Amino acid sequence: MDRMFKRACLTATALIMLAPATLHAQDTKTVPSSHTQMQLSFAPLVKQTAGAVVNVYAERMVQRRASPFAGDPFFEQFFGQQLPNRSEKQSSLGSGVILAANGLVVTNNHVIEGADEIKVALADGREFASKILLKDDRLDLAVLKIDSKEQFPALSLGNSDAVEVGDLVLAIGNPFGVGQTVTSGIVSALARNQVVQGDFGFFIQTDASINPGNSGGALMNMNGELIGINTAIFSRGGGSNGIGFAIPANLVRVFLASAEKGDESFQRPYVGATFDPVTSDVAEALGLDRARGALVVGVVKDGPAEKAGIEPGQVVIAVDGIAVEHPDALGYRLTTAGIGKSAKLTVIDKGKSREIEIALDTAPETKPRDERIIEGRNPFAGAKIANLSPKLADELRMPTQTTGVVVTDVARGSPASRVGFRPKDVVLVINGNDITSTKTLADAMDQNTGFWRVEIMRDGQRIRQFLR
Repeated sequence: MDRMFKRACLTATALIMLAPATLHAQDTKTVPSSHTQMQLSFAPLVKQTAGAVVNVYAERMVQRRASPFAGDPFFEQFFGQQLPNRSEKQSSLGSGVILAANGLVVTNNHVIEGADEIKVALADGREFASKILLKDDRLDLAVLKIDSKEQFPALSLGNSDAVEVGDLVLAIGNPFGVGQTVTSGIVSALARNQVVQGDFGFFIQTDASINPGNSGGALMNMNGELIGINTAIFSRGGGSNGIGFAIPANLVRVFLASAEKGDESFQRPYVGATFDPVTSDVAEALGLDRARGALVVGVVKDGPAEKAGIEPGQVVIAVDGIAVEHPDALGYRLTTAGIGKSAKLTVIDKGKSREIEIALDTAPETKPRDERIIEGRNPFAGAKIANLSPKLADELRMPTQTTGVVVTDVARGSPASRVGFRPKDVVLVINGNDITSTKTLADAMDQNTGFWRVEIMRDGQRIRQFLR
């Protein structure tokens, strides 16, 4: 009995004395086997890492609703400051993580969206102005640069692909604005999708408490490495119910690299194909043992997928040997592989498995945009139009296989606005003539027939209108 107790004490002492940087997740994972081990503390790890987790304050100016009495001398004399015809500041609070000693901070895009001024507050209470280097609403990530030349404590990025369900994790952030808070838990699930609206769906799920204000904070492993950026909670009341989600560190790594290169926007690989989830019915029809992977439903002519030999009806089940459970996981794997490289897709084709190598590049601008603003007496007056290409479609957050002429902007109060045209409307037909370019649309408006039969595509639905 004494021998067992001494062995447990030696094991506990060794775990405490080991520096986090020397621990390796794959060869040190163990279940607590004694009362002594159950009394181990996260405090040394928190002291080492908490300084790299910051508060992010975003302020924006908003115009208050105009008063119907604005400009009236009588009412301004008696009610002056109470008249709501002025702008005011709105502020929001989130968290962030310093990932480079020169002051590069990663946070959520929704924390700083629309901000006119952003401040970063360190754990020691000091505040610094900062600027946005890169942001992306689809990934809900943003990179800030602290306006200072001093060196800051920074977290190192871990390998989120090495994370396993059941791993211990710490979440650090500023929930409800009460101050820096540390919570612990385990990884509950991996590769979660359909968590938030948008086209990114690959999250680490944890039961570590995450609440409003934690957004942009750190999810860490027991080595003190960042494995995720906390971004969402799943509850009706807005509080933590033991289900929180984080953006994996491997995606943060490629996003941060893009910001460091000075990219104006984050580019994801263009595949030139569309994918659907594999349902149980589809799996049975294709002879798959279970419903998994991404079903190819469409391939763009002369795109990377077609050139690689990918065809509709095939099912992608892995990227570079890593299994993909759904189309969102496929997009994540291709994005983290990196532009300018290639990836090996494992596909099921007519019941047989084979590998296909595909080049990863940015979406091309296959057709000149030829942007035009329509003028004159016609329904499109005030609309800005352009020729669609995969690159423009990606910028507009539209399916990259969409072709034709798209409305990119509509002037406020213009005829196009009053008729109801919106950005992202794709113009298909005018008065029975196919619209294949901005020139054909402009020519159709110059005819001034007095009435127009217009067909557009909006959010996948074909809409027909008769306009005068």
